[in-house]
Amino acid sequence: MSNLEAASLMTIRPRRSVLYLPASNARALEKARTLPVDALILDLEDAVAPEAKEMARDQLAAALQEGGFGKREVVVRVNALETPWGADDVAAVAKLGADAILFPKINTAEDVLKAVAALDAAGAPADLPIWIMAETPRCIMGMDAIAGASPRLTCLVAGTSDLSRDLRARPAPGRIGVISALSIIVIAARAHGLDALDGVHLDMNDDAGYLAACEQGRDLGFDGKTLIHPKQIPGANAAFAPSVAEIEQGKAIVAAWAEARAAGKGICVLNGKLIEKLHVEDAERLLALHAAILERGEGSASAAA
Repeated sequence: MSNLEAASLMTIRPRRSVLYLPASNARALEKARTLPVDALILDLEDAVAPEAKEMARDQLAAALQEGGFGKREVVVRVNALETPWGADDVAAVAKLGADAILFPKINTAEDVLKAVAALDAAGAPADLPIWIMAETPRCIMGMDAIAGASPRLTCLVAGTSDLSRDLRARPAPGRIGVISALSIIVIAARAHGLDALDGVHLDMNDDAGYLAACEQGRDLGFDGKTLIHPKQIPGANAAFAPSVAEIEQGKAIVAAWAEARAAGKGICVLNGKLIEKLHVEDAERLLALHAAILERGEGSASAAA
């Protein structure tokens, strides 16, 4: 296990469900404090009309100062720095206690450094993390350099709506048009010790399709899914949490490995299968995630194990 991975294991936090909320909607901001969601993205960008940008910024600043979001991670998505609102967004929220700032329209590693510089210029804490949207073909093509551009970067967020548009990909079962891009995002995240969040599912009446997308995202290696409506929270929480069977298997692997080491055995076998150190590290991470979910006090079916 690398030092980066070991540090990640120590500080793991659930990001199964990450809900976008327009900062222009005061009622939504208030309701956010009660939702069983792991993280909130308070949005100043796509979800806010141009004429409402300044009002939304003021309203978001007031909400951050009021607090009351509990254990929910609170992330602010600012407008792109190249827009008329980006610099003012960063200046307004840099010192208000958000858990991270999400920058959209990132195309290059240089864009990441510009985002960090903007935060520094606004007086943000030196340890304030940034997240970035991976939502353009140029971003996907430069994903390795982007993911390694700054130690402040902690999470990559797939922007599948914009990406599909730019790729001219048709909506299709299995998201075949963006599947390669999604895998590249996960690969880059893992190469640099970051988290990765899957894109949104826009059809709120397509429950079966949404749940299939959650399972697909989990299978691809994402840590969670970004959401557009509270009704989507339970599906993401369930899909991206360890299952009861995975938890029991993880406990068995860790116990068998410890027993083998204590006995001075060179190999470890569990139920006829060879257990290697990589399996133990995977099991330890899964159990750490399970413990972090339990610590939130918002159990799911798997969390009860």
